Amino acid sequence: MNDRADSRQTVFHDRRIQVLVTMVRLVLGTVFLSAGITKIVDPAGFALAVYNYHILPAWLVNLAAVTLPWIEVVAGVCLVLGLWVPGSALVVSVLLLAFTTALGFNMYRGLDITCGCFSTSPGSGKITWWYVLRDGSLFLSGLLVLFADRGRFSLSSALQGTDRNHHS
Repeated sequence: MNDRADSRQTVFHDRRIQVLVTMVRLVLGTVFLSAGITKIVDPAGFALAVYNYHILPAWLVNLAAVTLPWIEVVAGVCLVLGLWVPGSALVVSVLLLAFTTALGFNMYRGLDITCGCFSTSPGSGKITWWYVLRDGSLFLSGLLVLFADRGRFSLSSALQGTDRNHHS
């Protein structure tokens, strides 16, 4: 291995970095768990929010409104518990890229719609560039977890009885 790869691997194995990555993973998981539950309890409200983006064809709106929150909840639970972290972080990152793109696209188009992110109420906050920045930052956090999480402080690691990537 070359020196650059060795130093990058050393940085990601640093305990302080792993604690930070674990905290980011927990926050990201909690965000997705919270957002998903909010949408699950009001599928009609979330379907309206999805429809108002005018991105998906009408026949796909209800399917997205029913399945997306469950994907968010499962990915959130997995991130919080530290189960299947690479797959969960990938799912969350792809979703956040889609959300950021949808928000930015509709800001560009000038649509005055609610986000549908953490509330399905029609009176909740209208989308702003702040939401684009927020979701973009969460996307970068998802990438950090995807590429830097080494399994420390996770249920997967505890079940295996070892830190799967830790080298003494």
